[in-house]
Amino acid sequence: MLKRIVVLLICILSFSLSSLWTSTSFSYEKGIYITSGTAQSPKKIDYLIRRAKTVGITTFVVDVYGRNKTYANSIAKIKAAGIRYVARLVMFPYGAKGAQIKNQQIWANRWQRAQYAVSLGANAIQLDYIRYHRGTSPSAENERNVYQVIKFFRNKLRGTGVQLQIDIFGVAAHRPTRTIGQNAVLFAQSLDAINPMVYPSHYEPFRHHAVRPYSTVLNSVQALKKQLAGNPHVKVYAYLELFNYRYPMSYPTKVKYIQAQIQGAMNGGADGWYAWSANNHYNILFNLLGGKKRGSNARE
Repeated sequence: MLKRIVVLLICILSFSLSSLWTSTSFSYEKGIYITSGTAQSPKKIDYLIRRAKTVGITTFVVDVYGRNKTYANSIAKIKAAGIRYVARLVMFPYGAKGAQIKNQQIWANRWQRAQYAVSLGANAIQLDYIRYHRGTSPSAENERNVYQVIKFFRNKLRGTGVQLQIDIFGVAAHRPTRTIGQNAVLFAQSLDAINPMVYPSHYEPFRHHAVRPYSTVLNSVQALKKQLAGNPHVKVYAYLELFNYRYPMSYPTKVKYIQAQIQGAMNGGADGWYAWSANNHYNILFNLLGGKKRGSNARE
């Protein structure tokens, strides 16, 4: 009798964990990044929507540039499928240099793109490259200048119901970075979410972090949550990488690498995660979340 009870409990626990891993009924957010090019390919979008729905992906983070009928149709499909549309907007490609950060013409240009995304039903605007260039001299003023840009978008979005997110470097999850001007505590006053790019292969010393995906993500998320203790309304969605650009990995090793990052984000207290694949190859993620082995024609 005792043996039967133990077996039953194990089955219940396994089912519960599986449901948590794939269900979309929870508030835990799971998303994938979509390029503008992919968004303008009906075939690719249809495929990604179909696969994403079967494994519990709740969000598509989609690049937004200019007005485009095919893009608009793809967003309509995404929304119709019950998937959240987060519009990613690059503020200052590779980081602002000199007076760029204060150039309100750039702000206005980016707002026009954001406004278009809002008209298509965006659930959130996500600002990326919202920082100075890496070669900038460190200064507390850098943080304040970046914050002015964030406040501009906060004020523009007020009353729309659309949330505001920003992406930050992984190191900024641990502490303010006065070179690039990212300060999570300061920025949190005007944000709904902060997305730390906690890619293990991007941390220095990389030889240490690249082979420790779980602890790298876990420690980074925990550090950011600690910084945001005074702003509990701000969500944390960790950006995870589907590859390690420091060295090649076999398919089974990639699976373990991705799985470790997902577990690190969950155990670290993140409110969700966004998976990054520059070429939008997500079969490895879909197979992992769906509990399937690699297919013969699967693209990594």
